[in-house]
Amino acid sequence: MYERFGKRALDIVLAGAATVVLSPLLALIGLAIRLEDGSPVIYRQPRTGRSGEPFVIMKFRSMPTSTQVAPSAGMGTATVTRVGRITRRTNADELPQLFNILRGDMSIVGPRPPLDSQQVLIERRREGPAWHARPGLTGLAQVNAFDGMTEEQKAVFDNRYAERVTLLGDLTIIARTVRYLFSPPPTY
Repeated sequence: MYERFGKRALDIVLAGAATVVLSPLLALIGLAIRLEDGSPVIYRQPRTGRSGEPFVIMKFRSMPTSTQVAPSAGMGTATVTRVGRITRRTNADELPQLFNILRGDMSIVGPRPPLDSQQVLIERRREGPAWHARPGLTGLAQVNAFDGMTEEQKAVFDNRYAERVTLLGDLTIIARTVRYLFSPPPTY
């Protein structure tokens, strides 16, 4: 019942409230990007969505416009602007995805939408229930050390999440995400 009706309602309420509350921050980040590196402020990138449907994800631009498209793990030493370093470190570059959620392209919680080049991840999801899940701003893989995972490991978490979508499960993932966002960065 929750997956069919309640999840979308929760997405609209949470994304709508977050957009209103964070609107001064969104405007400030947009202005900072524009002052440092010009336009566009929003980076639009094709992604693979629910059941393989393509959609365009929105992010605050954190790199110069000439940077090649690649998964975050494959970017290596790509140039990041000063504002981009801050927005990436705080994950604020992801905030425009609130509009993707309001449009229905994404959900608050679900598998992160892959790039078309992430074929292993796409194929592993196609083999399980994650293929039919709406992509999320955060997900089970993200709260379980996402950056250090292989695409196969991400797909295992994504399919595990999609097998049993519940309100309690989504609220737990949201709480874990918020805790991560407000925890101090690791020291090495």
